[in-house]
Amino acid sequence: MKKLSFETKLVHADRKLNKPEHGAVHSSTNNSVLFEFDDVADLEAVFQGKKVGHVYSRSSSSTVVSLQTVLNDLEGGVGAVCFSTGMAAISAMFFSLLRTGDHIIVSQFLFGNTRSFMETLKGFGIQISFVDVSRADHIQAAVKKNTRLLFCESIANPVTQVADLKTIGNICEHNGIIFALDNTMTPSALLDANSVKASLLITSLTKYVAGHGSVLGGVLVDMGSFDWTEYQNISEHYKVSDTAQWGLTQIKKRGLRDMGATLAPEAAAQVAIGLETMTMRLHKTCNNALALAQFLSALPQVKTVHYPGLPEHPQHQRATELFTSGMCGGILSFTLADKVDLRTFLNDLELVISATHLGDTRTLALPVATTIFYENGLEERIKMGIDESLIRLSVGIENIEDLQNDFSQAFKKQSLQ
Repeated sequence: MKKLSFETKLVHADRKLNKPEHGAVHSSTNNSVLFEFDDVADLEAVFQGKKVGHVYSRSSSSTVVSLQTVLNDLEGGVGAVCFSTGMAAISAMFFSLLRTGDHIIVSQFLFGNTRSFMETLKGFGIQISFVDVSRADHIQAAVKKNTRLLFCESIANPVTQVADLKTIGNICEHNGIIFALDNTMTPSALLDANSVKASLLITSLTKYVAGHGSVLGGVLVDMGSFDWTEYQNISEHYKVSDTAQWGLTQIKKRGLRDMGATLAPEAAAQVAIGLETMTMRLHKTCNNALALAQFLSALPQVKTVHYPGLPEHPQHQRATELFTSGMCGGILSFTLADKVDLRTFLNDLELVISATHLGDTRTLALPVATTIFYENGLEERIKMGIDESLIRLSVGIENIEDLQNDFSQAFKKQSLQ
């Protein structure tokens, strides 16, 4: 058989890779917390990392491992570990791999919750440089002797700045720095993380992977490009025979086992089913997002629109080169003309939902400054390029004319008031 397309791999990955029992096409949901061993020596060997197996579901279960196998295969990594949420994956990575006195480079455009977590890291003695990751010169200038890791998002939420991923990958490779990439906005159907030399890939499974706003989850994939034998923060306990697994082993032990942010088997099974239609949903979402961005750009009630698919976007050319078929994701944001009242406008939308979340099948709208970036304060929001009247849209898979009609009727109500 010829090599399968990505879309077909998604549909058949669980069945092909995990070979579920009894001819099932989905891996079973195993809710057992404990696992029996006929030979105590096998139990000891699994505890000591000499054999692969399950001893306690906080650390691993067959259902979650099945999902990890599929996600790792799709990304082309050397191993994956799932968590209860995307934020759990992010925090586990940092706490597992960093020590007091380490320096990290972080995008200045980080999503609000991730940005607030950086303040927690500072409290543990981690030095942080916030950098415009769309600028190669800014990235290079931030590198120090004690820089251990660079963390950014492929497309920033909500102003959609596109990081200079290829330059970041080269800089990190040259300086022995871990390149940790959050690709929640551009999962494997949109971005080949190996092509930008990412070391670790973090994805919120809650968003486009699961896709229906019904389950939480996160995953970290080791792409196999970083030499862990040169990383000084790996504990002797986790230097297993396969050196490519050193980083992931430490994250599994310290970040998952010790911190306990386990993905439940029921959630893993739900994510796996959602994953099968990810490409189909993303294609529809990206097409809708571009059409909606173009539609809003032409309206007098809209001041500015931020979407990488628009030619006037500062990183438009980069986005078309990085992302599959030039699909630039399902997030866009826009500011309203001064005469349009933000809250009234959002309340007048009849189809679009006012809610926090993204990657859903439904289109969602959110006032940014007063919600997800409220804690950051006005000064920080200005640095991030967030206008006080900015609205973020997570575009869904509805008929595009229905979406455009909804915005049109809401704007019309504004002009009548």
